[in-house]
Amino acid sequence: MEWILDGLVTLTAALIVGAYMWSVRHHFSSETMPPGARVVAASVTGSTVIMLVLTWLVDQPLLAQIVGLAIQLCSVCIFYAAIMASRKARLRFVFDPAHPHSLVEEGPYRLVRHPFYLSYSIFWSGWAIATWSIIAAACALLLIWLYIKAARLEERNFEASSLSSNYADYKARTGFFLPRLG
Repeated sequence: MEWILDGLVTLTAALIVGAYMWSVRHHFSSETMPPGARVVAASVTGSTVIMLVLTWLVDQPLLAQIVGLAIQLCSVCIFYAAIMASRKARLRFVFDPAHPHSLVEEGPYRLVRHPFYLSYSIFWSGWAIATWSIIAAACALLLIWLYIKAARLEERNFEASSLSSNYADYKARTGFFLPRLG
């Protein structure tokens, strides 16, 4: 049973990381790939390799694999909802210092300002749980830290852009990574 779950975790992770790679080439656009985006890409690549090794070489509790897999699948829903909501917005790469040219407020953007980073964070957390390893948790925390740094840069870019007034209103009604309550 464990090797079946290892296979499902691996297949799910491969498909999700593949979807993220597709989005870099076909959804996000910037004039050049910023250095910070290269750091994220290298961190994603390294974390993928580490977590694949851990998935197959370390025994995990059955419940951890099932819960981790379910969390990974939840991340896909948020990711694709964000893709659908932002198709026409021409969003920039992670860590792009340029000012934004549009503000998306539909789909998951109605609830959170950074649904892509939220989906990535949920995915890596799920995979870390599925591997049941402190090393995987460290990889996930590193990536989540990078996503938070990127989101904060994007917020500063919005605040310095011609969209600053609209963004301030939007920011007042939505959460950073989690929806506002009430």
